[in-house]
Amino acid sequence: MAHFQQTAISARATETRKKATGGLSPWRETLVKQLILDNLGEPLEVTELARACALSRSHFSRAFKCSTGVSPQDWIRQQRIVRAKQLIQNTDMTLTQISLECGFCDQAHFSHIFTRSEGITPFAWRCRALRTLPYPEIKRSQPSAAPAGVHITL
Repeated sequence: MAHFQQTAISARATETRKKATGGLSPWRETLVKQLILDNLGEPLEVTELARACALSRSHFSRAFKCSTGVSPQDWIRQQRIVRAKQLIQNTDMTLTQISLECGFCDQAHFSHIFTRSEGITPFAWRCRALRTLPYPEIKRSQPSAAPAGVHITL
């Protein structure tokens, strides 16, 4: 019995060590994440990210997934959705403008990816987000969206 417990503890320690190895070094992970965040509106190629880390594309992809739990493309997509949600909630930009600002090729692609990620369309998400804002903020933001001389009442 004692031998079984010792083997189980040893196996757990080995598993923990295996999970900790093979990922990006902390400085590389920080570098590549910052590079992605600084260039979300641009097309991002995994090859360019790997080059910035001085790694081959395949080694970089494997190490990135080991460090973050998701592939580089999935992490980029997640960050683009996070940025889109911020812009949807905090600006009066159109969904087309937001999609381009976040690096999507067009609004249709943006809507598809957003809906797949959030389970709701970007427009419906904006409507839901606006309903949850306090009343004074809604009133303050609406006159800027309305043409001059048109008053919106709630």
